[in-house]
Amino acid sequence: MNIKLQEQDVYRGNLILVNQEAPIHFENITDLTPISFLQSNILLKQNAVNALNSVFQEINAQNDIVPVSGYRSMLEQTQIFEDSLKENGAEFTQKFVAKPGCSEHQTGLAIDLGQNIPPIDFIRPNFPYYGICNKFRTTAINYGFVERYQNGKENITKLAHEPWLFRYVGVPHSQIMYSNQLVLEEYISFLKDFNKNRKLVYTANQTKFEIYYVPYCEQTNIDCDEDFVYQISGNNIDGFIITNWK
Repeated sequence: MNIKLQEQDVYRGNLILVNQEAPIHFENITDLTPISFLQSNILLKQNAVNALNSVFQEINAQNDIVPVSGYRSMLEQTQIFEDSLKENGAEFTQKFVAKPGCSEHQTGLAIDLGQNIPPIDFIRPNFPYYGICNKFRTTAINYGFVERYQNGKENITKLAHEPWLFRYVGVPHSQIMYSNQLVLEEYISFLKDFNKNRKLVYTANQTKFEIYYVPYCEQTNIDCDEDFVYQISGNNIDGFIITNWK
């Protein structure tokens, strides 16, 4: 089976990198759904919702952790950014609020979480490294979520440490990033060392995954073995990340 990829596909998928240097290309995100019937105003893409709810169920955290912010439109992100400039100033805003078009929240794959102890700050909810919050953090890795803005990586992400923001990248990518202490910028760069002739091989949950990078060109075709399952994600820059397994 042969899959032909288009330029627009570079900008879609679980592994798109969104930051100041790689803004989002599509404002209208499809496959958005409420994370629960009790929080119908907080939306994520369906695969992220499924993973999030699986984590909550495993650790029984529904009453202890509060979803604060999920998908944001360009209009919403612009309003949040401008309000923060007025209320908190430029220095604070540049650290903690991504510019419109450059926010993880515009992907439908990122969520801010807070410990359920009011008052809960919308921009900087408390999500400590102990108790149920840290249990979520460590369990979520096995369901495809990573802490997006890690301490000590500010020079790479260009945003401050945000222990409350989690980004869905899928399994096994979350586990590889965690075990190698990589933020998404580093991981996207790391994967460029692998191609269809030299794949990254990783075993998780007794499944062997093969991962590699394919640069985009006008005739980008992926030959797929019908014995394997394939996931293809753009990186939002210049190519695709192929993940396959039996």
